Order: sequence, then C-alpha cells, then structure tokens
Amino acid sequence: MTEEIVGRDLSILGLFHHADIVVKCIIIGLLLASVVCWAMAFEKFIRVWLVNREIRVLERNSASATLPSGRTSSLVGSVSEAARTEWAEGSGTDASAGEVRDRLEVAMRAAVKRKLKSIEQGLPFLATLGSAAPFIGLFGTVWGIMNSFTAIAQQKDTSLAVVAPGIAEALFATAVGLAAAIPAVIFYNQITVALGRASERVAPVIVALARTLSRRGVEGVN
Repeated sequence: MTEEIVGRDLSILGLFHHADIVVKCIIIGLLLASVVCWAMAFEKFIRVWLVNREIRVLERNSASATLPSGRTSSLVGSVSEAARTEWAEGSGTDASAGEVRDRLEVAMRAAVKRKLKSIEQGLPFLATLGSAAPFIGLFGTVWGIMNSFTAIAQQKDTSLAVVAPGIAEALFATAVGLAAAIPAVIFYNQITVALGRASERVAPVIVALARTLSRRGVEGVN
C-alpha cells in the first residue's frame, strides 16, 4: 500500500483522479463556475463596448439635436424612442420650454438607466464567485487533508513520501478555487468601472440633447 502511494501520479489529472469524491465535486463545480465566469465576462465586455460606441453616436448628434434611428434594444434606439414618446405625450399641453426639457431629460435618462441595468445583470454572480470560491476550495482542502490523515493513521506510516501525495491532492482544491476567484474579481471590477464611466459620459449628452430638442421642437424629434 505504501509503495502505491509513493508511486502515485502527481500530475493535475492524477491529483483529480485520486481525490476524494467530495473534493472531486468541489473541483468540478469550481471549474464549471469558472467557465461561466469567463463566458459572462466576454459577453459583458462586448456589450460595454457597444454601449460606448452608441454613446459616441449620441455625442455626434447632441449638437444638431437630431435623434438617430436604431434598434429598440440598442441604447440609441431606446433613447430616441423615449424622447419621441415623451414629446408625443406632451405635445398637446401648454408646457414651457423648460418643462419640456425636463421631461425629455428624465425620459432619456430612464432609458439609459434601463440599458445599463440590463448589462449589470449577472454581475452579482461574478462578485459572489470572487468572494466565495477561495473558501469553497479551502473546504475541499480541509476535507481532503482530513481523509489523508485518516488514511495515514490507518497505515501507521508518517513518512513524507506517504503524506505528500494526499496533501497535494487536498491543496489542488484551493488552487482551483483561487483560479476561479481571481479572474471573477478582476472582471467584476473592470465591468463595474466601465459601466460607471459610461454612465458619467452619457449624462452630459442627455442634458445637451434635451436642451436642444426642447428649443427646436418637432424638428428635432421627427
């Protein structure tokens, strides 16, 4: 039995193969969560890039008070639709230019907020994975070490050659937990900062659009 332990495969696949069933389940769960994390981060970065591109379109059109056309699902389309709807609903009232500007600004801000909120969906998963994955991996390590010490006690052999393989298998769970947590934390921070910057960038554009649209009236929104 001792010779079998000493000659045990210490590669990544070997460590996983000889690990306890609980440790295996933890490792598989962390690996799946890591795959979801990378896929989600890629999708979020693409959407943030598209939003920034649409903000540039709004910036180009803010001075001329024209609302570019776009798909309703896009930021440009959402802002344009919100402005047109608000203008149509308030066109029959005797509101002043200031009141019209305020209504348009509120409507367009709400459209931008809804768009950014849709991108934020899923970010709590990244935050949870980044904070919980190391502890989940640590649980697998503690469980593996307990089993290793139990096996060592049964064999009555405490040599390093016997102890090391079991400890290595247990520590593998912590390594996987860290490998899942570190990218999740980085992605969460990067996406959160990017969304915050996009929100700050679009705010003055909305103000400028509302001001010029309220002055030019129907010409600006049709």
